[in-house]
Amino acid sequence: MSWNVTFFNGKVKDEALRFPDGILSNFLHILEMIEEHGPAIGLPYTAPLGNKLFEIRAKGQEGIGRSLFCHVKGKEIIILHSFIKKTQKAPKKEIDKARKRMKEL
Repeated sequence: MSWNVTFFNGKVKDEALRFPDGILSNFLHILEMIEEHGPAIGLPYTAPLGNKLFEIRAKGQEGIGRSLFCHVKGKEIIILHSFIKKTQKAPKKEIDKARKRMKEL
């Protein structure tokens, strides 16, 4: 059985699909791997952030994109938030936004 990846809402889907071309290509490739093998594919593709929150680590010539996700039930994964990473560490406000959405599920 394969994994199902969905987005929290249309706005979140639009955020991710607006990644620059190189980052978007890598992001879509990682999503395909997650759908086939599950979210625990590990570095350099995914990483845990703690408290049931995980990140997709997409890279391209344009920079680094991050998409934060969680498991809901069974084999369903929901992408909660996506952004272009501009600092060494993911900004707290970006992680907080994903955690807030996770609580709404």
